[in-house]
Amino acid sequence: MREVRVAEGSAVVLVDDRLGEVLPAAALPLLRSAAAVYAEPGLAPATRAALEAPAPPPAADLLAQAAREPVVLIVGELGSAEADGLRAAGARLIAAPAPAGIELLDAVTVMDRLRSPGGCPWDAEQDHDTLRKYLVEETYELLDAIELRDRDALREELGDVLLQVLFHARVATEDPADPFDIDAVAAGLVSKLVSRHPHVFAGDPELLDAESQHARWEELKQREKQRESIVDGVALGQPAVALAAKLVQRAERAGIPADAMPRGETPGEALFGTAAQAKLAGRDPEDELRAVALAFAERIRAAERRARESGREPAALSAADWRELMADLPDPAGARSEV
Repeated sequence: MREVRVAEGSAVVLVDDRLGEVLPAAALPLLRSAAAVYAEPGLAPATRAALEAPAPPPAADLLAQAAREPVVLIVGELGSAEADGLRAAGARLIAAPAPAGIELLDAVTVMDRLRSPGGCPWDAEQDHDTLRKYLVEETYELLDAIELRDRDALREELGDVLLQVLFHARVATEDPADPFDIDAVAAGLVSKLVSRHPHVFAGDPELLDAESQHARWEELKQREKQRESIVDGVALGQPAVALAAKLVQRAERAGIPADAMPRGETPGEALFGTAAQAKLAGRDPEDELRAVALAFAERIRAAERRARESGREPAALSAADWRELMADLPDPAGARSEV
């Protein structure tokens, strides 16, 4: 039996429904010259409607037609009898690589489904205020994953933080006075990144180092937002040590001398002074304190394990017992901060 070969110009075109009415550029000349163009029923209805192409005939009939004249079959995925038959008979496969970030489109779609009628009742009840605590929790879980150098947890927690962004953006679409969506959020971010990196996008002279760029970023931000004070825009709700460090950073860049910053004998003044000293020395006091706190937590766990191994319950330990159990335990804070 003679092997069937398709006519020159026959092709299977693989498209991604998530991109909407988008076809690979290489497919356009073939679509213009094809005797027939078909779209598989598995494509999204909107995509099929935009293509205005009928469903293909059965595989044998399609192959017989393609042997006589050029035929193009548009599919959303490979594996059908029609697509496999054409490819086996010599039809070209044309597909464009998916752009980076395409999975975000699925994430937006899923979030919209959860929030819409017929979706998840809990998701439908949330608003910006009720979601605040989850954003904080997920952010700290992400920080833990970074601290532990856990790649699997890092990937998962980044997704959980992304969910919070998608959730808030979806809620924002329903605001009666000032609605906006995830595209507006992304567009605003792109505009900000481009405008604050003129050395990358506008041909400005290249900055010499990261510190110079950071300072330029702050200058451009001040100009864009027309701020009246150097401390405008500082998030006052952040942890106190991080807040102190941010204020010291702004003050230093404005030329405020160190001896003009808060100092004194109250616990708050002493803590601010310590945070200022660390920041002015180029260290991050929030990270420094966090490293010490985590190291202390690890020492407590190690002492509790020692106590149980010796038949003692941690809840019954005296101060002297704690000193004994913790006396020679190493403090991993230094090693942790260098990882």
